Amino acid sequence: MAKRDYYEVLGVAKNASESDIKKAYRKAAMKYHPDKFANSSDAEKKDAEEKFKEINEAYEILSDAQKKAAYDQYGHAAFENGAGGAGGFGGGFGGFSGNAQGFDFEDLGDIFGSFFGGGGRGRSQGPRVKEGEDLRYNLELTLEEIAKGVEKEIKYKREGKCHTCHGSGAEPGHNMKTCPKCNGSGHIRTQQRSIFGVQVVTQECDECHGTGKIPEKACSTCHGTGLEKETVTRKVRIPSGVETGQRLVVRDGGNAGGNNGIFGDLYIFITVKKHDIFRRDGFDIHCEVPVKMTTAILGGEVEVPTLDGKTKIKIPEGTQSGTIFRLRDKGIKQPSSDRRGSEIIQVKVEVPTNLTEKQKDILKEFDDTLGSKNYKEGKSFKDKIKRFFQKFEG
Repeated sequence: MAKRDYYEVLGVAKNASESDIKKAYRKAAMKYHPDKFANSSDAEKKDAEEKFKEINEAYEILSDAQKKAAYDQYGHAAFENGAGGAGGFGGGFGGFSGNAQGFDFEDLGDIFGSFFGGGGRGRSQGPRVKEGEDLRYNLELTLEEIAKGVEKEIKYKREGKCHTCHGSGAEPGHNMKTCPKCNGSGHIRTQQRSIFGVQVVTQECDECHGTGKIPEKACSTCHGTGLEKETVTRKVRIPSGVETGQRLVVRDGGNAGGNNGIFGDLYIFITVKKHDIFRRDGFDIHCEVPVKMTTAILGGEVEVPTLDGKTKIKIPEGTQSGTIFRLRDKGIKQPSSDRRGSEIIQVKVEVPTNLTEKQKDILKEFDDTLGSKNYKEGKSFKDKIKRFFQKFEG
């Protein structure tokens, strides 16, 4: 089975920062850690284990500047046959030595602590701020829009902060108090017996949901969640040159986290609509332009479409069908640059149909006046045919 794109595995864009990659890795590793599937079916366990390995493999490459540069240039081929050491991930965390660039033991602590109780440093040891879910928005763009970049207004629904309690979950006039169930720690420790003896397991408090605080009196609007449905309208700047499948991230554009938690992110997935006239090739665009037979023979000017409007090009006398013309700086603008690609025009000479008898006679008379010098390509081809058949002659 072909490997998935590492950026897709972690859910980040190619221009994601080191901190964004680390954040995405933590979230994905937490979601698919095998210990979360201890009571699941064998099929679910296997699927989680495979995804967990895939996440670890993606992070090892994208967290290392040199490996990331090689992957951006050559893809998975950069690490085949042992070239980059991307493979070899065993179960659990066996594939990491703990010293890969961009990888530290705090990452392990946050992940292990969620399952084994205080095993590491950071947010897993105490009350934590709730983070809202990320959201997806599908945006369809035209070739004209992505040619120079565009600002689009998008509208979507999300879980926002309650307008009454401003996200705290407490009725106005009432404060938050320490959760009595976890004594403000945000976690509850329980003992479990196993073949290895008694183990202490730390789980998120189901009363305060890990925040360590509960309202003295729950908000009457949101019933203590701190959340409320809202419709968001915002303007998003789309850079030039984006392609179908690319994703843009709007920080804090996702759902709000409960009880004054932080917002998740909004991921905008780009689709560029197929154009009726132009075909894209990187930052260049291609199109076919029909030219009358008489114009191709005698020469002249023809009007052609561009992304900036109409323009005219000069057709030299004797232009053949398939001839290529290049209009520089008429293609797609490169991001973070003033440079634009070209428009590649291919001439398609139109042969007239439904001729009258008079028109046919005129063409026959005209054809009788033509000699081999008027058909350079044809003469060359005939010479090649002649030499070919000479091989079969005695």
